[in-house]
Amino acid sequence: MGLDMYLTARKPVYSYMMGEEKYAELSTEVRKLVPLAKESWQFRGFTFNAMYWRKANQIHKWFVDNVQKGVDDCGSYYVSKEELEMLVTLCERVLAHPELAPKFLPSQSGFFFGSTDYDEYYFQDLKDTVAGLKPLLSDEMFKEFDFEYQSSW
Repeated sequence: MGLDMYLTARKPVYSYMMGEEKYAELSTEVRKLVPLAKESWQFRGFTFNAMYWRKANQIHKWFVDNVQKGVDDCGSYYVSKEELEMLVTLCERVLAHPELAPKFLPSQSGFFFGSTDYDEYYFQDLKDTVAGLKPLLSDEMFKEFDFEYQSSW
């Protein structure tokens, strides 16, 4: 049990994007990978976990405050690339000036949310966030992807 956090990347794919023939081939290959898929099912895109955090309550609090409008309900929320860039910038700023942690990325207590101390684990979560998001945001391939944040606790 505890706070699990997921950033999902999604890219829709439709026949007009790649041509009918290629789309039909791709849909056929995808159906082979999904044993219960029916012939009528159509492939609609790619989805994968772009980032995972565990008990990084300061990151979760940032998403709740800045993306979820203060609602902490384990729902799935769209996150813009600009919001992700803002999170990276804040993480880098706090890593450069640790005394700013309580002001810019405060920890949050909660049901099995982990420690609220500003210790090595807190700062490792920030380093992991920068290491995971920065390459993702700078990669041309992800310009057409949408991102969603969801937590579970």
